[in-house]
Amino acid sequence: MDESHRGKAAEEGDSGPHSRAPGAAKKRDSSPDSEASPGSETEREAKKKRISPGEEMELAQLARPEMRGAGDDHQDEFTPKSPISMPYIPDELKDPTAYPATLAAFEEAEVKYNAKLRRRYRLFSLPREPEVAPSCLVHQRHLLPIREPAKKAVLRAAKSIVRLSSSVDGKPLASCCGLWIDWEKESKTGIVLTTAHLIRSKHPTQNHWEGTDEYNTKSNVIVHLLDGTTADAHYLYHQEHYDLAFFKVRVVEQVELPLFSDSVHCGQDVFRLGRDDHMNLRITHGRVEDRNPVIYERHHYMYFLHQKNDCLSHQKKDNYISHEKNDECDDDGGSVIDLDGKVSGLVNKNLENSFVPSCILDKCVDLWRKFRCCIPRLHLGMKFSSIKFLDPIQIENMWRMYKIEDGLIVKEVSKESHAEKLGICIGDIIERFNGERVSTTVELENMLLDRCRDHLDQGGQLNEKIDVSI
Repeated sequence: MDESHRGKAAEEGDSGPHSRAPGAAKKRDSSPDSEASPGSETEREAKKKRISPGEEMELAQLARPEMRGAGDDHQDEFTPKSPISMPYIPDELKDPTAYPATLAAFEEAEVKYNAKLRRRYRLFSLPREPEVAPSCLVHQRHLLPIREPAKKAVLRAAKSIVRLSSSVDGKPLASCCGLWIDWEKESKTGIVLTTAHLIRSKHPTQNHWEGTDEYNTKSNVIVHLLDGTTADAHYLYHQEHYDLAFFKVRVVEQVELPLFSDSVHCGQDVFRLGRDDHMNLRITHGRVEDRNPVIYERHHYMYFLHQKNDCLSHQKKDNYISHEKNDECDDDGGSVIDLDGKVSGLVNKNLENSFVPSCILDKCVDLWRKFRCCIPRLHLGMKFSSIKFLDPIQIENMWRMYKIEDGLIVKEVSKESHAEKLGICIGDIIERFNGERVSTTVELENMLLDRCRDHLDQGGQLNEKIDVSI
């Protein structure tokens, strides 16, 4: 390349996104034998003299497209394919008195650059600083062996979980989670299953057996959908013993329906899922605990045993908590799922971290679907505890002395009940129900639901006496 071409290239400067203005190119070509050093006051004054006002305006016009930094000088709105480059101006051109047009062009480009950058960072793929704490599936090392299948299970099950809120006369009543269990294409309506706590207006005692809770079926219920919209929910039915409620919701788009697990066993890894007030997913790792209910609890619960803050090593016994007064649960009505993403239970937040296991839940939903607005249950007039959950020392003593190692121990008999009339007393042991061996109260609840279904299938009516053998 001859001397004339080299000089022209030096005047035009680089063509990259951080190109210097022509003045900067001249600085790079200044002779090393110049009397003034590159940073001296003499050279700066000389440069000012060399650039006339007309040339300075031309310089600003040449610099303006580069300083915009996004390559979209014909449109203000950001387009995904537009490059974003930070505006640049040499220090010697920052003098507002000498180069006002150039500095103004730079400042204008800087404002547009920052605006486009802010719009870019509002994209869902570039989330801002998280507003909620990371879930247990991010940094908890003790979950590493199950982290990948757990993530897949959680994301699959989360598609069926919504949030609900209720109010009476404009005053908030309750909020909880729920899950879709049905959707009809023709009517564009879905059915949400949740806890009856959503419409519970009075809860005077913790003793569930007293039946003193009150429910307002006229409550205004709103379903918060996954796309950020809301829909009115219409009350269908609630069952007070199992604390379940059903609502119908009009929703145009097809919803994701969950799968229910066939079995739940003690010690199983599970995850409790719910949603907060901003619809953020809540994920809590735990394990299933199966034990005897306390005297004021009903018999169909299993329990969610989890770690404090979901982060402590589960090698230490004290790290696991099954119930604490300060252990607030925002997942009432949400799902307990297994590692396949199937529903293992529905969260029922009482004093304990209890949930209705899928074996009971599935039967209740099936009864409701078949008989519409009816989930019947037999009342035996007795409370039980399971021999299976006693200390092995006690179980072994029973076996040595009486050859009994399984069954239900009668803990209480209702006054004037049929059981009392038959002479059943506290301390008696029930080994069989309708000819089948029974070990736990959850098994007994399953048998009671099956017996109710058989009774209705055979044409029986509600509130009728049914014969059972024990």
